[in-house]
Amino acid sequence: MSSGRQLPGGEALAHEVVELRVHGVSGTSAEALLDHPIVIRVAGNDNAGFYRPRPGFGISDRPEGLRVEAYRWGALTAGATVRTLSLLFLLPFMLVNLAVWTRPATGGTGGLIGPLCRLLAATLTAAFALSVVGVTVDIVGWQCVPYRPCVRHRGYLGWLADMPVGPRLAVLALVPIGALRLLWWLGKRSARAFEAFPATRGQDRTSGGEDRIDSPGFWNDALVVQRLRAIHVAVGLGVLDAALLGALIHIHPTAVGHVLFAAAWVLLAACVVLLCLPAHRAAEGPGRGEVDLRGIRALRIAANGLTVLALVYAAIPFESEQPHGQLPGYEGAVAAVIAVQTGLLAALVVTTLHQRRRSRDTASTWLSGLATPIFGIAAVAAAYGFSAALVYRVADFLDRGEIPNPARPDVPGAPPLEPPVSYRWAALAGLAAVMVVTVTTIYRIRKTRRHRHRLAEAIVRQDFPDPPPESLPQRTTVRQIIARAALAEQLSPVFIVFLVLSLIGVATVALDLVGIGPSALSKKLARTDGTATTDLALATDVGIYVIGLVALGIVVLGLLSYRSEGTRRTVAVIWDLGTFWPRTVHPFAPPCYAERAVPELAKRITALTPQGGVILSGHSHGSVLAAATLLQLPEEVLPRVALLTHGTPLHRLYARLCPAFLGDQVLHEVGNRIGWRWINLWRNTDPIGGPLFSAHRPGETPRAQDPAGTVDRRLRDPSGIAVELDDTVPPPINGHWPYHTDPMYETAVRELAGRLDPSGFPPNRDR
Repeated sequence: MSSGRQLPGGEALAHEVVELRVHGVSGTSAEALLDHPIVIRVAGNDNAGFYRPRPGFGISDRPEGLRVEAYRWGALTAGATVRTLSLLFLLPFMLVNLAVWTRPATGGTGGLIGPLCRLLAATLTAAFALSVVGVTVDIVGWQCVPYRPCVRHRGYLGWLADMPVGPRLAVLALVPIGALRLLWWLGKRSARAFEAFPATRGQDRTSGGEDRIDSPGFWNDALVVQRLRAIHVAVGLGVLDAALLGALIHIHPTAVGHVLFAAAWVLLAACVVLLCLPAHRAAEGPGRGEVDLRGIRALRIAANGLTVLALVYAAIPFESEQPHGQLPGYEGAVAAVIAVQTGLLAALVVTTLHQRRRSRDTASTWLSGLATPIFGIAAVAAAYGFSAALVYRVADFLDRGEIPNPARPDVPGAPPLEPPVSYRWAALAGLAAVMVVTVTTIYRIRKTRRHRHRLAEAIVRQDFPDPPPESLPQRTTVRQIIARAALAEQLSPVFIVFLVLSLIGVATVALDLVGIGPSALSKKLARTDGTATTDLALATDVGIYVIGLVALGIVVLGLLSYRSEGTRRTVAVIWDLGTFWPRTVHPFAPPCYAERAVPELAKRITALTPQGGVILSGHSHGSVLAAATLLQLPEEVLPRVALLTHGTPLHRLYARLCPAFLGDQVLHEVGNRIGWRWINLWRNTDPIGGPLFSAHRPGETPRAQDPAGTVDRRLRDPSGIAVELDDTVPPPINGHWPYHTDPMYETAVRELAGRLDPSGFPPNRDR
């Protein structure tokens, strides 16, 4: 009998079809995704699994051959504590890793953008190592411990005062080594939990983000992450060795010390060369992958051996005067790293603008095509914000509550701790950027308010032309929600202002290397009457407090994201965007969950298609995983697959930010691969999702004349603004969630099931 398998048009469902639902951000439960109280896992594990309604429970009016399944991957993005800590400590690494994926679409490789981003990422590791060295070796070991008022009543520091300078610095140098080891451990652990999905042998990809998203092995970055992890650990250890040996040579020069110091610089130079070269594919020839791995092992042995030798050399006690002032060469090292970052960022801007002029993808106009340097400068700003806050907060604690600055009057009993001037000026630049960006954001919101409300009024007037008087307040609420949902497209100038101000800030600090930067200005101001110096010091102190409050705010935001649904979705969008792409730039970035999710989805679909068809239904960020999965499916599977997206940020966010990998051309390729068996549902009230190809409304002619014009279907939200006769409140405003409870969703599923080509399908076993 086939009477239970009829589709709306009356045709029989001649083959089994599985609707495979993929949720979006914030970790929706399998029960909510399937809209069923009792579910069972049929594949996968607790981190990511496939679920179906338990047979025999619940009532369904669907045709018998139309089944539903859900893929729940929310656990791959970690839990509350891990995510909150990662948002704070790994944010700079995540931002710089994201930068390489936002390059303009030129139809070729990324050119210089990959090497520039990898070198910029290495400077962030160097800045991280320098900040920990600044706290332990400089502030504590070099400045505080020799000054008796600093260690008075501090037994946890007093024992260091009895040690010679060299052994004391060697002991404190273990803390930066431990910090690097912690980052290495986090990266290694994430590979076991999230990136351990096996890929085909020989499908290791190159580094630098230069592959196509449909290339085999795109989601297999084991070799690249392993290689980058070894290089970045070597960079961190090389920076530590250079800082430690440079200080020891300053107070007790020896031939051995100079040789080890030179070896540290050779190690850093070798890391720079390796970062400019991509990792070799294992399939490029016999032994190529093994050669790369041998080079990684040699680098790791050299970095660890040199660090052991430096610590042994430092641990040898020798007669010397008690140190005073700052750690020799430390402030210059901080300024040098900032100068290198300035040069890399300038080169990144020029390269991105050059590629933007060659770009054939109009979607890259958002952020003026400068997303790559914007994310790069954001990573640098976050790194130095946290570094300045860390160094100054420790110095503030050790000097009995007086923030160190040149304008501070002498306080009896307060030690003369002097953190690098570069950090103070970085804090000043950060304060200026925060203030100007805040003002620009407020101005942009107010300036576009009338335009957004005018567009929202036109939409509401068309959807609800003759509202009853009692429904006018609900109509106003809907208009305001639609106007707020359109705000994201209006904030592009804010990011451009941030980019310009931040570039000016880092360039100003970098001028210290040539003697005309902030340090020289501070010395000149100190010779005046002191008013300007005091005002400047007060401003920089405020900047440091602001940076500390921003860091605290990130932690609070991460905690609130698990109590507020709206906050959780906002944080999750940022988090999932940053952790969706493979770690081809910085190995200490949060793990890439798509390296398991995409191959796992592809394997499941490939296993289901021999039994019938599959409708891949992706909500929100799940639609991004769905599109990436379709680009990885074998050719013989594609005729049996259809795509249903709803609340998708594919065009609104990904095509604009990542045009080279998910731009308009890639989206058209997805449609062509599945014969345009694709329906996209969207709402004007949705602040995240939107149309993909044509934002036309029902009854209007699609803007896209090719098959892409049939994909987008707008849902009116809410369904009405008046209270129904059998209800007490107006229909709900759904916004971004849910979509699968809308009647149009079920209509779309059944339409796609009927459009799947049954030729070559096995006969339905129950027929």
